[in-house]
Amino acid sequence: MLPLFLLFTLVPLAELWLLFQLSGMFGFWTTIFVVIATGALGASLARWQGWRALHRVQTEMQQGMLPAQALGDGVLILVAGVLLITPGILTDVLGLSLLIPPLRAGIRKGLQLWMAKHIQVQTSTTWQEPQAGHQPGGDTIVEARVLDTSVEDSEQDC
Repeated sequence: MLPLFLLFTLVPLAELWLLFQLSGMFGFWTTIFVVIATGALGASLARWQGWRALHRVQTEMQQGMLPAQALGDGVLILVAGVLLITPGILTDVLGLSLLIPPLRAGIRKGLQLWMAKHIQVQTSTTWQEPQAGHQPGGDTIVEARVLDTSVEDSEQDC
């Protein structure tokens, strides 16, 4: 809980301090214009890249492939959009950096490594006896447990 508290208090304070500093150096209206312009430019860029990621997801699914990389890009583009519509310089820089494909790929790989190390997936199945008068459809239920997973990442991105 402490990291979230610090995130939601220290980041806005740092943003305010930075905006006041930039306002003192370049003027109030110039600073406001830069914040609005980066937000608008970034939001349109995020929208464009989001549509491209969605198209990649659909194409890969139609080809019978798991669109893990495209979904990861889509999530990071969504986060970039949220950061870009948040007023401030630090959030704009972070949001714009997520829209640069090579940087996004590096961040995605880092998140994949972190998730592989810290997240454990367990599955279980339950069996329910058929109700009276109901014939089972011949489905086979197999109980399984994932022991190891790996994600192959081919850099055919943008």
